[in-house]
Amino acid sequence: MLSLQECFDLSDLSEDEIEAIAEHEHVPPIIAAELGSTLLKTKTGLCLLKLYLLEAIEKARLGGEFDKAERLDSLYSRFEREHPAPRVLQ
Repeated sequence: MLSLQECFDLSDLSEDEIEAIAEHEHVPPIIAAELGSTLLKTKTGLCLLKLYLLEAIEKARLGGEFDKAERLDSLYSRFEREHPAPRVLQ
């Protein structure tokens, strides 16, 4: 049996990213780790994860949680560097 930390490690996501997915999707962290890991494997999934983070930033700003919005914005920037958008061939 795998521990929660081992599942997080296998997901290729940070704990902060998993937490953001869990909050956005209203699921436990273990489910968020599995969902995030699966979404990372496709272009569409990668775009969806970025959308989750952007929506979380917007929700925090609208709710007046500016410190949280700033943390999420930093998280998004790091995620974008580590998982850049796929290039479109013309």
